Amino acid sequence: MEHHSILRVVSKLLIPPILLYALYVQFHGEYGPGGGFQAGVIFAVAFILYALVFGVEAMTDIVPPRLLRIFAALGVLIFAGTGVVTMLLGDAYLGYNALAANPVHAQEWGIIVVEIGVGMTVAAVMMAIFVAFASHNPPIKDEDW
Repeated sequence: MEHHSILRVVSKLLIPPILLYALYVQFHGEYGPGGGFQAGVIFAVAFILYALVFGVEAMTDIVPPRLLRIFAALGVLIFAGTGVVTMLLGDAYLGYNALAANPVHAQEWGIIVVEIGVGMTVAAVMMAIFVAFASHNPPIKDEDW
């Protein structure tokens, strides 16, 4: 695969802007189109592009399957934990008004935290699905549990 030097150089130039755009979509999602799901997919695309050009093994060296499982679970915990915190503060599940004195700021903070959790989960799951289909060894083995 060494003869694809142009593809390698171009992909190395494209991956940082893709990741930056994912962050833009993540944090601009409450004000316009975008949010955690879209940002998670875009973020995963950068790593999938890397895997397509440099190989799945190179990607799993950077982001091991175990780390993908941790990020997927952590994202779900952030989402669900935000709802639990709002309940412990006396509001409904995901009742963001309990997060700050000003309801507008409470909504902003609640949505940002939830969208970060969604983005983490979506990115990790998309990469794990890609690795599972693209490699001969699935990322989750029975002995890993």
